[in-house]
Amino acid sequence: MLDMDYLDRLETYFKDGDCKFEFDNGDEEKRLQILDFLERIMDLAEIADELATKLIFKDGLNAMLGAGKQ
Repeated sequence: MLDMDYLDRLETYFKDGDCKFEFDNGDEEKRLQILDFLERIMDLAEIADELATKLIFKDGLNAMLGAGKQ
């Protein structure tokens, strides 16, 4: 499920300007697809941030509780 190669390609697509080029030169339908795609990525980033915070907090809480037992 963790496809780092895809994330690398996506990062390159954004950083190298390919996404902007496609947006600037695309028809209205393509532009809407790009905007929808970017919005979905931003939504997923919020979910990932929330999950990371919960995972880190849980590990931190477990470490604190474990340290108190020793």
